[in-house]
Amino acid sequence: MASQAVQRRRPAFAAALAALAITAGMAAAPAQAVDKTKYIALGDSYAAGQGAGPYLDTCYRSDNAYSELAGADKAIKLVVNAACSGKTTWDVVNTQLRQLNKSTELVTITAGGNNIGFGDIINYCGVVLAQLPPASECGSALGRAQIQLQSGQLKNDLLAMIQSVRAAAPNARIVVTGYPYLLDPIPAGMTDPAAQFIYTATDLANRLDDTIDAAAKDADASTAGDPKVQYVDVRAAFLGHGALSPEPWINLGPAPDGFHPNAAGYQAYFAALSSSGVYSAP
Repeated sequence: MASQAVQRRRPAFAAALAALAITAGMAAAPAQAVDKTKYIALGDSYAAGQGAGPYLDTCYRSDNAYSELAGADKAIKLVVNAACSGKTTWDVVNTQLRQLNKSTELVTITAGGNNIGFGDIINYCGVVLAQLPPASECGSALGRAQIQLQSGQLKNDLLAMIQSVRAAAPNARIVVTGYPYLLDPIPAGMTDPAAQFIYTATDLANRLDDTIDAAAKDADASTAGDPKVQYVDVRAAFLGHGALSPEPWINLGPAPDGFHPNAAGYQAYFAALSSSGVYSAP
């Protein structure tokens, strides 16, 4: 009787052992890795990270760039920051799109400031902040910017850039960012040369960002938002932290860092993009 009982128990015991082995094997198996969003950053010095240093190359790419900060996120895989200082929207199309392909899932772009020559305006006109007369090239620099903005050329160039990015990365969300105020806006009615320059810089920043926003909206509408083209405004994030503020997020001084965000400024860029849902899972 005892022998028969043992024999009856053997199949059940073997089944229990098999179940235990399967369970243990499942527990020991490594967790499946979460797919990260494949991300590529494009653009000019504000995308490269210029102003925050230390620099990795002659493009003034920095580990403090907003894209590099995003690359530390567990949901984001920064494939490359292809941005480079001094580049226009045309340069982005001609030199940076080779990094994109059908597997790219997220593209951010900061570009357009060099199209209107914002650097020349700072260099030639901004000397009034140091109580020096503006350089003779100041008027020409301002005139070129006005033509780009008023003629619609800048918007057309931005739209062409976004469409080229879409063609190179047809499955990617595309995010274009604006630029911060380099100098905090001031109340109206001041007449000294420095104040006049700040008024001009504020107006140009507003018109530049509004043009980038309009180009993104037109690009998004052309595909009914799929894949989405999004604009992220950073002006509010930087308010109170212009180059002349007590706690500046914009560097004041000569090239290469002058009038570019410092490390805290790029943190502000990253925070603005994050709060807009750019770096969250789609």
